[in-house]
Amino acid sequence: MREILDKLLALDAETEYVEFKEAKFSYDSDKMGRYFSALSNEANYLDVDQGWMVLGVKDDRTIVGTTINTNTVNKIKKEIGDHTSPRINFNRVHKVATEEGTVLLFEIPRAPMGQVVSWKGHAYGRDGESNVGLQEQKRDFIKNQIIADWSSEVVEDATIDDLSDNAIAKAREEFKEKNKHLIVEIDRWDDATFLNKSKVRIKGKLTKAAIL
Repeated sequence: MREILDKLLALDAETEYVEFKEAKFSYDSDKMGRYFSALSNEANYLDVDQGWMVLGVKDDRTIVGTTINTNTVNKIKKEIGDHTSPRINFNRVHKVATEEGTVLLFEIPRAPMGQVVSWKGHAYGRDGESNVGLQEQKRDFIKNQIIADWSSEVVEDATIDDLSDNAIAKAREEFKEKNKHLIVEIDRWDDATFLNKSKVRIKGKLTKAAIL
């Protein structure tokens, strides 16, 4: 893990998926939650595997060490699990021993595809080294991600008649939430057009996503 720490210390100061905090003796779990949301969302947006919260290191990348113990780390992890949406947590918390003291590397998972990570109901992001509300274009980028998996596979025998009016209406509302700039047009589309536009019908055939 020392190799990973050295790589993080060598990153550009404006890297938006890594944050360093001195935190010699403690760190506020609410602040950690806001950073968890921000770094997770930025990791998704920047297409990196994870974000990192590093305790025991000053802003100037000087290692000072932290005395935060395992019990405190576990309390922080519980808070994160209780107040993030969707409910996710650190991949791992790594302890790195250095001559200057112990450094804790909190490995934060990138936001799931199509889902913004929020803390206590608020989604955060980064503006340089500052923690801010998640910018609208980043929120839209994440929410509009398409998962290319089994749900896009065609179901040969399924037709529009197999879908209930309620299911189509619910799908329309969800599609509007992700495409607010198209709300007026969406209301004008008939069911077939809507299913085509929302990519749950391909070349006249329904996909598995349409019949979930």
